[in-house]
Amino acid sequence: MTMSAAMPHSTERILTTHVGSLPRPAALRDLLLAQNRGEAVDQAALERAIVAAVEEIVARQVAIGIDIVDDGEASKVSYSTYIQERLSGFGAVDPDKLPRERLRDREEFPDYFKATAAASGSATRRRLACVGPVAMQHRESLRRDLANFRVAVDKSKPVGTFLTAASPGVIARFHPNLHYASSKDYRRAVGDAMREEYEAIVAAGFTLQIDCPDLASGKNNVFIDLSEEEFVKECEISVEVLNDALRNIPATAARMHLCWGNYIGPHLHDIALDKILPVVLKAKPHAISFEGANPRHAHEWEVWKRVKLPDNKVIMPGVLDTSTNYVEHPELVAQRLCRYADAVGRERVIASSDCGFEHFAGHGHVDPQIVVKKLEAMVAGARLASERLWAKRVA
Repeated sequence: MTMSAAMPHSTERILTTHVGSLPRPAALRDLLLAQNRGEAVDQAALERAIVAAVEEIVARQVAIGIDIVDDGEASKVSYSTYIQERLSGFGAVDPDKLPRERLRDREEFPDYFKATAAASGSATRRRLACVGPVAMQHRESLRRDLANFRVAVDKSKPVGTFLTAASPGVIARFHPNLHYASSKDYRRAVGDAMREEYEAIVAAGFTLQIDCPDLASGKNNVFIDLSEEEFVKECEISVEVLNDALRNIPATAARMHLCWGNYIGPHLHDIALDKILPVVLKAKPHAISFEGANPRHAHEWEVWKRVKLPDNKVIMPGVLDTSTNYVEHPELVAQRLCRYADAVGRERVIASSDCGFEHFAGHGHVDPQIVVKKLEAMVAGARLASERLWAKRVA
């Protein structure tokens, strides 16, 4: 079939996808982490490892039965900090000049987070700041990612494809602003710089996924001291900036992911989905991915019974928890999908995961072999749900 940047659509069954990152092969992971630490790395060996990993990851997704696949973010050390290789304006500064990284859960439960810090990847993440004008500078890795994915896709022939890219808001969240006069100016500059990457992904024939965890998780880190109303206003700015950066991209060629942070913790202070959803629905992307399986947000499927989903949008609820090694039963996956389908319509639901499975190279919460079993359970559950939903309509 001819690949298109437009999101695949089915009137016969529920399609399956996931959020983006998948476990990287050990050899590639080690090279990425060494490079991230500033160590000398054999670039030829790194490129070979990336090519092999992308081909393997795409083929495995297709073999499992995932309909809409990506490259697993194989070439990136993380979904948000990879831009350090591509954009100008970011650099290392004296740690004492950086604002302290905050997380409301960590401040309330310091002993727990001290004990689990190593598993989060935060200890090894290189923290740079914005120290100058932001602009697209190095395009080689983007071109490589597009070319490698195209080769893998042409070999495996999935139903649909997507590639992830960091949103202006999430880039600002992980890279403190020490240059621009305001947070809004900073996000706008980042949006202008990232527009080239967004458009290149769509021009290559792939659906663009914009990662926007800041629209939910930002309340508990960057904007921790704001009221919910004030935080929603910040989200309005981020969505405005995002829409401007997507101005040349059809809505049907874009999807967006939001989440409350893919970390294991209490999540006691997560802002409720219904508080941010009115803003999220103003974003241009056609499809909305969100957490719907973990214990803190699984109940929010009911929100979709109360909120009118715009006619031009579909949802990609998480039906797999990406922070536990329990493998969801296909029956549970089917139940979750049927609830969403009853709320918004069966043809407007695509099964997905809560978040990525390895958001930072080497720091996923789920064992790689178990990730495969979870994805297999999602495919089986989507099949069960489809049988029930289409049979129900016929009856």
